[in-house]
Amino acid sequence: MPPRQDAAPASQTLSRGIRLLEELADARTPLSIDDLAARVDLHRSVAYRLLRTLEDHGLVSRDSAGAVRLGTGLAALAAGVAADLQAEALPELTAAANDLGMTCFLVVLDHDECVTLASVEPRHTVTAVAQRPGSRHPVTRGAPGRAILAQLPPRRWPDEVDARLASEVADAAERGWATSHDEVIPSLHAVAVPLQVQGREPAAIAAVHVATDLDEAAIAARLGAAASAIRGAL
Repeated sequence: MPPRQDAAPASQTLSRGIRLLEELADARTPLSIDDLAARVDLHRSVAYRLLRTLEDHGLVSRDSAGAVRLGTGLAALAAGVAADLQAEALPELTAAANDLGMTCFLVVLDHDECVTLASVEPRHTVTAVAQRPGSRHPVTRGAPGRAILAQLPPRRWPDEVDARLASEVADAAERGWATSHDEVIPSLHAVAVPLQVQGREPAAIAAVHVATDLDEAAIAARLGAAASAIRGAL
């Protein structure tokens, strides 16, 4: 993730440690220290010291061969992020994912980006799309982004919102759901509905799929029911 242009000067050491964690999350498999050092353009000794610190805090672990993976300490940290929202969303995401046969996920707004807070893959399906919690993309891309922008006044929209996207956001606001295709992940379709919870930044419930016999309105209706249940619970 590129550094924010409007942020105060960052801690280089902290930034490097976070980059190591991001690389491990993207890889989804253990990586050697040499591989990690090369991916973030660090000397091996620097990467090793950072990884030892992360290991002391349970954020990474190493196997008998020395390969590094994400540690269980991250799960405890993630569970604390909007814990009540995650707790209420997960059962609804699970039910919607199994009903639709699609991966369903909860997206929240963070500055000008959509961040996946929770994701559930359907229990019985031949293929399912993985949507990793913590993954992020610009709010100007994808169905969840449109569903979130539809909840914001135009003065809060990023400068990248052009006339075409503004029109699509207006359409999404009018009908209550948004769609996208081939935007965030090539060849994938997405449907998203707004999730408005008092006192929180705008969020969205979304489903992603490759192909389906369901029409988009039916998918949106099921997601809308999940969003309503989450709002009611909170």
